[in-house]
Amino acid sequence: MSNFELNKLAKFAGRKGPQVIVVMDGVGLGRENESNAVFRANTPTLKNLFAKSQWCKLTASGLAVGLPSDEDMGNSEVGHNAIGAGRIFSQGAKLVAEALVNGSLYSGPVWQNIIQQCVSKNSTLHFIGLLSDGNVHSNIAHLFAMLKHAAEEQVQKVRVHVLLDGRDVDPTSALNYVQPLEKLLAELSIGGFDYKIASGGGRMKVTMDRYNADWTIVERGWKAHVLGEGRAFNSAEQAIETYRAENHEIQDQNLLEFVVVDEKANPVGTINDGDSVIFYNFRGDRAIEISAAFEEREFKHFNRKRVPNVLYAGMMQYDGDLKIPKSFLVTPSMIDRTMTEYLVHNGLGQFACSETQKFGHVTYFWNGNRSGVFDSHYETYQEIPSDLVPFNERPWMKSSEITDITVEAILSGKYRQLRINYPNGDMVGHTGSLDATIIGVEAVDLNLARILKAVEQTEGLALITADHGNADEMYEWDKKTNAFKINKNGVPVALMSHTLNPVPFIIYDPKFNGEYKIKNNGVKFGLSNIAATAINLLGFVAPAEYNESLIEFL
Repeated sequence: MSNFELNKLAKFAGRKGPQVIVVMDGVGLGRENESNAVFRANTPTLKNLFAKSQWCKLTASGLAVGLPSDEDMGNSEVGHNAIGAGRIFSQGAKLVAEALVNGSLYSGPVWQNIIQQCVSKNSTLHFIGLLSDGNVHSNIAHLFAMLKHAAEEQVQKVRVHVLLDGRDVDPTSALNYVQPLEKLLAELSIGGFDYKIASGGGRMKVTMDRYNADWTIVERGWKAHVLGEGRAFNSAEQAIETYRAENHEIQDQNLLEFVVVDEKANPVGTINDGDSVIFYNFRGDRAIEISAAFEEREFKHFNRKRVPNVLYAGMMQYDGDLKIPKSFLVTPSMIDRTMTEYLVHNGLGQFACSETQKFGHVTYFWNGNRSGVFDSHYETYQEIPSDLVPFNERPWMKSSEITDITVEAILSGKYRQLRINYPNGDMVGHTGSLDATIIGVEAVDLNLARILKAVEQTEGLALITADHGNADEMYEWDKKTNAFKINKNGVPVALMSHTLNPVPFIIYDPKFNGEYKIKNNGVKFGLSNIAATAINLLGFVAPAEYNESLIEFL
């Protein structure tokens, strides 16, 4: 108990009512132009907050959230890690890059066991993962490095199962990654080596489901990668070009599964007994379900038909509590002593809520990549099932349901701190539909007003922020021309990735009486500074190891 004990502040006891942290997922602060759905949306609640409340901008990308460089866009996982942990930890991309450079990935027992099995049994090594340099889920450079090293260690047969991006990178850029991969595989296929692409599909249709939202996505991947079942093509390039010819509007992320076949129409790379499989994504949320499909004996989500006896490894362990997967190449950072853990140990009731698409972010990632609760007596987690329709068709998503449940929780008096995530700005933003994203942002603003009303009614306090940008930049910007990129039809090219823009941090405090102010000392603050601030505003001294608070008391 004493290890987590929080001391009370001398100058500030907190507010009578609860503290509510609202994460407006994907709502950044970008150029105020026609591509900015946040700027263009009708947001009277946010405008009033910016005009009347204390607020500042926070960095939500790059080094500030543990990514390799300031050119790396933030994402929901690292953003919620930073908010919940109050510190910056090296994240997946950086850890993997370091392990490849210093050789620890190759010298580790998991890689060595895989190589030994492939060489001794003359069996196939399979790589499955997102093929892009988006550096959010994976990086093609990591795959290339492992392919070259496998060849150096005399692995004779390799198959790559490519998941196409179009979300963290340009929406129709798949061939920019497939063609260099094909070139490398051809270069490595000498002296009796046999390296090929075997299957693939778009990330939103094949393999990369998350939070049990739609297991048919994983089933499509299983059939294509493992069983060799799916529409047949002579190459991945042919598959991509054919799907595009059949639907000129389709984006890489939505391409259906495909299987590469030989001249006899047989799949070139099914996964069989004695093979080894590496899922090379480093980010966890969309890697857990396919890992479970390979490892779980009692599996009920779909009929796997055949479960090969393989050595399976993830790039990282995607869930440390559930031990998914059992084997992994790179050890993730240990994120301990999170804000939730401190508050629970001090007897402060916690409430977390979102819909399925972001529920794991206000629970698992917020709590340092930890499943479950710290103490069920003090914690309540509420998941609202997401709609299984394209988000641009229902851009309001479940914002009203999240609000209904959260308002009830605020008024109950059971909780000292509540946290919620509105996914709209991110999930609708990823569709590329500007009009739908504007509606999504307006839905968040409308529901935020209801949250603030409940906060005021209970004499509480709210902290409103975001985890990264997305809806704030819906068209691609050409730095060379200093204008939007225009497609062949004269229309601006949709941007579906996150942005490098900062995010807001707003303190809504109806009972404010000049007790504190947001610091303005020239320091570049980021998401990791929120936890100390939140603990201060609850009336406690922040843990010494946390990054500094955004506020100072007067």
